[in-house]
Amino acid sequence: MADDQPPSAPVVIYLTRHAEKNSGPDPALSERGLLRARNIATMLRRAGIAHIYATPFRRAHQTAEALALRMSLTVESYDPGAQAAFARHLLALGGNALVVGHTDTLPELISLLGGTPGMPFLETDFDRVYQLVVAADGLVTTTLLASLP
Repeated sequence: MADDQPPSAPVVIYLTRHAEKNSGPDPALSERGLLRARNIATMLRRAGIAHIYATPFRRAHQTAEALALRMSLTVESYDPGAQAAFARHLLALGGNALVVGHTDTLPELISLLGGTPGMPFLETDFDRVYQLVVAADGLVTTTLLASLP
């Protein structure tokens, strides 16, 4: 009987923009960005992350790799042009995840996941980490966390 089953644990999805970058086409992270990526990894090291995703851009992968190395996980690329499909994938995962995106992709993805993106991103905003807690009944709670520079 379904009522006899314990409630499923919520899925927690963390979303952040890539850290500070150098200039140029597909730039790497700057020294400040590498520090921020390590700080995000420290912040999420006990968050039960089982999946890590980043857009195919170098700066997004480098931001995600800091946690992936700590957790012995692989950073998987996702297509920021197919966000609706990616949102459905994330909601079906059954495990906590980190997603690293961009100022022009994260607000839409947060909304597609049922969360609230809050105020618009500025080009200078690198310190936001969103925590979306998706309950078994589909209710989503959005919390805005901050990462240290």
